[in-house]
Amino acid sequence: MFNDMSLTELKLYKGKSPRPEDFNDYWETALKELDQQSLEYELIPADFNNKLADCYHLYFTGVGGARIHCKLAQPKEVQEQGAGLVMFHGYKGNSGDWFDKIAYAAQGITVLAMDCRGQGGLSEDNLSVQGSTVRGHIIRGIDDPSEHNLYYRNVFLDTVHTARILMSMDHVDPNRVGAYGISQGGALAVVCSALEPKLKELVAVYPFLSDYKRAWEHNINASAYEEIVYYFRFFDPTHEKEEAFFNRLGYIDIQHFAERIKARVLWVTGLADEVCPPSTQFAAFNKIAAEKELKIYYEYGHERLPKLQDHVFQKMLQL
Repeated sequence: MFNDMSLTELKLYKGKSPRPEDFNDYWETALKELDQQSLEYELIPADFNNKLADCYHLYFTGVGGARIHCKLAQPKEVQEQGAGLVMFHGYKGNSGDWFDKIAYAAQGITVLAMDCRGQGGLSEDNLSVQGSTVRGHIIRGIDDPSEHNLYYRNVFLDTVHTARILMSMDHVDPNRVGAYGISQGGALAVVCSALEPKLKELVAVYPFLSDYKRAWEHNINASAYEEIVYYFRFFDPTHEKEEAFFNRLGYIDIQHFAERIKARVLWVTGLADEVCPPSTQFAAFNKIAAEKELKIYYEYGHERLPKLQDHVFQKMLQL
């Protein structure tokens, strides 16, 4: 069995990776930049015929001028001021098939699923940085002279941009929108909810991008955080920059966003998760002050969780 903390310890753990002193100023500056971005978008009909939803490829211009792609599933029987859902995908993946989005659209919920920049979907990553970009996105921009050139800073802003576009649609009630994601997607749903306080429901399933220093203490070569090892091995083998490294990662550590969340939260964790260790997840969950529910899968890890999708579906019908 994977050896992390006991459940009693997990429920008390508040994280150990540092929070930069100017964290709030950093993100207020970022949001001001986002405020200058247009909510205009381009719709291209998708080649996916069905009787329940109109499906489109939606493109918008994100911060830095990147072209961002989303999948939009809109109920054919559009209700005035219906509910909406933003969806985010796992690391290196994409916005997925249409099938799961159609299920929500059949219930009158408009779905907008975002592709992360430069990963497995159609969104472009035009970020130019100095320093290493070896083996992953966490460390992209870590050695750049500006802390504002972190890859995930832009992705986090894209999530808010996506939510705002969905909220701006005539047939969507901006006060009835939720966010949902698994792994990296769970982390993005957390950040989106923290930076866009209008969101009403948040479902985060074993979220990534949390408590980097704690993740580093584990068998990190077998986890989603392995690029931290690559960074130290190739660019800082004597760890002279370790303190500055983890401090900069603090800007994109989801545990530091948790206290800003106002949405109702469903948080799902598998206690055998070796990819995103449970302690890193609890570091964020334990800081949430909003209404929250914890769903634990005791013998499960970073994998398909039985009956979860049905539970999430019922949760989003409450929007």
